[in-house]
Amino acid sequence: MTPPGVTITARSDGDIVLVVVTGEIDLSNADYVEREIATAITNRTMQAAIDLSDVGYIDSVGMRVLYALAGRLETAQIKFKLVAPAGSPARRVIELSGLSSMVEVEPPGPAR
Repeated sequence: MTPPGVTITARSDGDIVLVVVTGEIDLSNADYVEREIATAITNRTMQAAIDLSDVGYIDSVGMRVLYALAGRLETAQIKFKLVAPAGSPARRVIELSGLSSMVEVEPPGPAR
């Protein structure tokens, strides 16, 4: 059963997987989000992207999901990126947490 406040869709094209998350990632649905992403990214996946463009809120539990995913995919040698527009709530949290130094985030932020 899908918890309220979040929608997840996954598409694969060969060995490339795109997971689109819409809504919020928080304590109430983080386990569901983690399970759905893990189900979409199989051992045959070579590249994975999580699109957070339509995520309006991520709490610390949601960030734990993304950090754990980044670690798991690095160990599995699966190329991983996040999609979050500059200035979006998801992008701000990703940058403030330091996750953007570990994972590629598109579109790229301004040059510093």
